[in-house]
Amino acid sequence: MAVAHRSDINLNIGLDENRVPEEMTWSAADSGVENSKTKAAMISIWDEKAQETLRIDLWTKDMPLDQMKKYIHQNIMALADTLERAGGEADYAKDLREYAMDLGEKMNVLKRG
Repeated sequence: MAVAHRSDINLNIGLDENRVPEEMTWSAADSGVENSKTKAAMISIWDEKAQETLRIDLWTKDMPLDQMKKYIHQNIMALADTLERAGGEADYAKDLREYAMDLGEKMNVLKRG
């Protein structure tokens, strides 16, 4: 089957003299995003041959800890959504959401009523 369209997502990372991220922007032309500033990015790639996840975690040195905690919490919630949507694993997704909610409370990211 021929590829009908190709799409690029780009990260531009500005590093200090120690190669620590100072600034980051990202672009995704198909989504109308052009050089949007961000303080963190997580990229995970599935290596089918090795059967393992390859990861790149980046954050700027001025990202506040409270924002990092929210970022982590929201990523765990997004993983639960992916597990349910892509794999149909509603029970496991529910368990992961419950864990994320407990962690979010412990990190003072959210309060449950």
